[in-house]
Amino acid sequence: MHFPKLQRLPELDALRGLFLVWMTLTHLPTHYSAFVNEPFGFVSSAEGFVFLSAILIGRLYIRKSMEDPVGVRSHMWRRSFKLYAYHLFLLAFAFTIAASWAVHHHRAAITNLLNFYLNHPGVAITGSIFLIYCPPLLDILPLYVLFLFLTPLFLSAAVRWGWKTVLAISALTWLGAQFGLRDLIHSWVVHLTHLQIPLQETGAFNLFAWQMVWVVGLWLGACSAHRDVPLKLIPRWGVALSAAVCLFFVGVRFSWLGPHLTEQSLGPLLDKWQIGPLRVLNIAAFLVVFYWLRKYIRVVVAREPFLTFGKASLQVFCAHLLFVFAGLALLVGEMEQLTGWTAIALLAVTFVSLFLVAANEVRKKRRAKQGITKPPAPDASAQPPVAPPANSPPMAAVALEERPL
Repeated sequence: MHFPKLQRLPELDALRGLFLVWMTLTHLPTHYSAFVNEPFGFVSSAEGFVFLSAILIGRLYIRKSMEDPVGVRSHMWRRSFKLYAYHLFLLAFAFTIAASWAVHHHRAAITNLLNFYLNHPGVAITGSIFLIYCPPLLDILPLYVLFLFLTPLFLSAAVRWGWKTVLAISALTWLGAQFGLRDLIHSWVVHLTHLQIPLQETGAFNLFAWQMVWVVGLWLGACSAHRDVPLKLIPRWGVALSAAVCLFFVGVRFSWLGPHLTEQSLGPLLDKWQIGPLRVLNIAAFLVVFYWLRKYIRVVVAREPFLTFGKASLQVFCAHLLFVFAGLALLVGEMEQLTGWTAIALLAVTFVSLFLVAANEVRKKRRAKQGITKPPAPDASAQPPVAPPANSPPMAAVALEERPL
């Protein structure tokens, strides 16, 4: 398989930064979150961030998986363990500072998030270490860690058996998730570990459904590495049909199509956590339209601060959770959202701080790269070269004279 030289696509970094901004606006407990929560139908920032991250990884590592699978596995596992350490830090923050503040200052929003931990601290801590107990807001990163850890397996299987086989297994796993696969695995894990953690405390995301988002992203990224993106083959009528599907789901999202076509009436078919069948259709249609409009989208998003956010996406993601907890700590009594100047101040402080975090991380990466590419300094203790005598023949002539015929 021929792989042309890859060119860096800054718009992919910018898109990932855009999804982070979108996700932060959704998670912060302000009244602005209602305006950015799935405004384009049943497509969320979480799906976009996971999908785009998989595209970037598939694009960068499919060739290396063919040439050096051991090296790819080592790199991916080191990366996943680093993210796991980030997750443990966030858990430690939630279980100590956030929990103490919630208990002593009667903050119901944080108490509800950490309810299982507050009632069963020993089981919760043990379960969280093994990524079994995942409280709300802290359940996205474990998903990412597991997918990153399994990526060498996905790529190796694709190299050995082809993407059709990998995609078929992924689709069957997604289908099993719609019919209770997660419940079966959860029962088996509880029986094996004796950790009595309810299913709803293992995180909102169904791992066995969301893996399809990741695998399809890896596939498209691998295809783009040799410039064979399947989305190019979709005819104009297919794009038009996809646009109509997107408009239909926007109508369902905002209840414009009557009482029988609403998010509540369609229920599990549109479920975010299970990636229901109709949600898959909506995401696929959105992807086709998004790809067709990519030239125009690039002009809009390939700029700051999205570029910097995207280059340090994982650090920004982890940092944004700290500000979400800070926002929850400001909710008093039955208050569900911050409004007025308090909401504006929280947004301003959050995004300025996130940009500083991202800029610092980008600066560190640039220095590390310069340190690798910079030639070694000459040894000061070495003797300086001695100039040849004035009447000596040129070095090229000497070389020619000494070269055997």
